[in-house]
Amino acid sequence: MLDILLSSLGQLFTLSHLLFMMLGVLVGLVVGIIPGLGGIAGMSLLLPFLYGMEPTVALGMLMGLVAVIPTGDTFASVLLGIPGSSASQATVIDGFSLAKRGQAARALSSAFLSSMIGGIIGAVVLTGFILIARPLVLSFSSSELFMLTLLGLSMVAVLSGRDLFKGLAACGLGLLVGAIGMAPATGEFRMNFGLDYLYDGLPLVVVGLGIFALPEIVDLLVKRGAIAEEPCNLGEGWRNGIRDVREQRGLVARCAAIGSLIGTIPGLAGSVVDWLTYGHAVQSAKDKSEFGKGDIRGVIAPESANNACACGAMVPTLLFGVPGSGTAAVFLGGLLLLGLQPGVGMIETHLDLTYTIIWSLALANILGAALCLVLARPVASLTRVPFATLAPLITVLIMFAAFQATRSAGDLLALGAVGVLGVLFKQANWSRPAFLIGFVLAPGAEGYFYQAVQFQGMDAFMRPGVLIIGALILAAMFIPMLTGAWRKRRQASTVGAAATVRPEPPTLGSIDVVLFVALLGTAIVAWIEMADLSLIGGIMPRLAIAILGVSCLMEIARCLVRRPQWQHQVIGLHGLWLVGFFALVGAILLFGFITAATLFSLVFLLAIARLKPWVAVSMSLGVTAFLVGMAEFLTLTYPSGLIDPWLFG
Repeated sequence: MLDILLSSLGQLFTLSHLLFMMLGVLVGLVVGIIPGLGGIAGMSLLLPFLYGMEPTVALGMLMGLVAVIPTGDTFASVLLGIPGSSASQATVIDGFSLAKRGQAARALSSAFLSSMIGGIIGAVVLTGFILIARPLVLSFSSSELFMLTLLGLSMVAVLSGRDLFKGLAACGLGLLVGAIGMAPATGEFRMNFGLDYLYDGLPLVVVGLGIFALPEIVDLLVKRGAIAEEPCNLGEGWRNGIRDVREQRGLVARCAAIGSLIGTIPGLAGSVVDWLTYGHAVQSAKDKSEFGKGDIRGVIAPESANNACACGAMVPTLLFGVPGSGTAAVFLGGLLLLGLQPGVGMIETHLDLTYTIIWSLALANILGAALCLVLARPVASLTRVPFATLAPLITVLIMFAAFQATRSAGDLLALGAVGVLGVLFKQANWSRPAFLIGFVLAPGAEGYFYQAVQFQGMDAFMRPGVLIIGALILAAMFIPMLTGAWRKRRQASTVGAAATVRPEPPTLGSIDVVLFVALLGTAIVAWIEMADLSLIGGIMPRLAIAILGVSCLMEIARCLVRRPQWQHQVIGLHGLWLVGFFALVGAILLFGFITAATLFSLVFLLAIARLKPWVAVSMSLGVTAFLVGMAEFLTLTYPSGLIDPWLFG
């Protein structure tokens, strides 16, 4: 064994392996920085170059890309408030808040360092798992996987704070939206309302960008300033970020371990692990007041887990030929192109290549983090640029990323529709993470539940693993409540005024009222739409409707019983910008994606950002070049409209 380890280590430091690994790292950084592309698109770009390559060299290039994308996507999440991929959605919450407070460098440096440590820990765990994980992974049945999705849903209680019913209502809506499309158990179509676009449900990238990125763009345009509200001292922030990781080393280790474990379970990687670890960070913190407003722990936790999760996803891919994530699925195709058959043979026949993969993951994480730290200073300076200058470029980038989902014009309309919901949630302070968690976990929860009941009956929920995970769910839900009550009681007894301590009153505003009416109406319409579904085909959507409706009614009852504190909630200017977004979508359908995006950028930069004409023209031509170039690289066919075929056909 030792000689194989040393042999694979020697292959790692050959010149050809290092050069191609660096190439993979650079491609991974570029792909990671561009929101919406992610590992699947990046890996797909590299696959054509694998033909005829030496396996060790090709694997170095692929591992360089796999390891670095979860690090590179932090730039967009922190600096622009755009989830760089589905695995960096939780980072947006506190990372972008830190950037707006002038602490972008602190957030970036802590994210890169924790990503590197998480990736190294993941590689170490992968080393051991290669030999012992086979019986562990095979022991997970559908019932355990279903309970793990419920564990993710239990994080809603942690993330909702004192507005528990609003958080549950948002989660119920997310579950309901996630149930749109075909029922996995029966093949029945649900809530598509006769629209072809909805037959496969809403894509995750569209929902993620709509609920997080679009509201942030609108909010910053209303404020008409730079992303950072305070000047960012990059040198000091860099040191602070490193110190934060050192102080939170226990959190880094725990989240990396969680990421490694979840990554080994096919289908539960990506956006599941970052919400689980973010919820763990909130749950384990004594002071939760800064989460959502710019708490560095909200950046460190998911970033530590993402890179470890990428390593963990290699376990089922290499051992069983079962991809643990979308990126791992494309990597599996790369192995087959190289003539390598995943399975037991990777341990028995190609153990040296297996460990070369592991060493490459560890080294690529170090190289990627180092490059990101070097780039942090120039890229973080974007936060000081007036946002009106960046807004058209970011808007086009978001629309391009959303269009990647199904390459249909419906992606752009769905992006706007979810964006309206995101703006309302943001202005009324409803939990957007709770909505996204419900949406992400809905398909998996329903599929695993059906499989567990079909194959194991009610015995599925008496298995030891199910009971252990169930205990973890109860702990996640009730321990924060008990510890919070104990702290309040201790504080009250300290001041000798236990009898006078009263819980804070609920808050209510005009947007809250609109949301309550709209959500209850949605629940009624969805329930009627479900009338013809079978019991199995409609059980999960009906459960989502029940959670949505009951939570709204409970919050309304709470406001009736206890006099709420009225909040001034405005939507006027935000609504105007949303109308402008839909006007842009209409222009895209009329004139074509490239023409409309170029003209939009030019007019916006001249009329609103008030840039010099030559600067505005140069930036608009850059938008054109980017869209044309990506169309060539990814063989994209944009909405053509009336003009695009004449100019770019």
